[in-house]
Amino acid sequence: MTFRDLSAITSWHAHVYFDAGSRDAAWTFREQISAHWGDALQLGRFHERLVGPHPMWSYQLAFTQSQFADVVGWLTLNHGALDIFLHPNTGDALRDHRDAAVWIGHSYELVLSALN
Repeated sequence: MTFRDLSAITSWHAHVYFDAGSRDAAWTFREQISAHWGDALQLGRFHERLVGPHPMWSYQLAFTQSQFADVVGWLTLNHGALDIFLHPNTGDALRDHRDAAVWIGHSYELVLSALN
């Protein structure tokens, strides 16, 4: 097995998943994220539709490799009933989403054909 260096990771994305029933909780959590992290991470759009490979409505958090432990630790302790999909960004979107992903809460099958 060939090991890859951590420098291959340029950043991380966390996608908070929700549906019509958990929409309000997802919005409240987004506001909590914003209040806690401010401009230290980037909050993406609140998608009340399917986007890319994501099988549920979602919004994205983007953060750096150096923030990983703090952000993921905070999300793990505070996500409530929401599920979060987490992946590195290495330039290989398919591998990042399929082979290098981490889940907080429940996992879902991604629509990987959206990455081709």
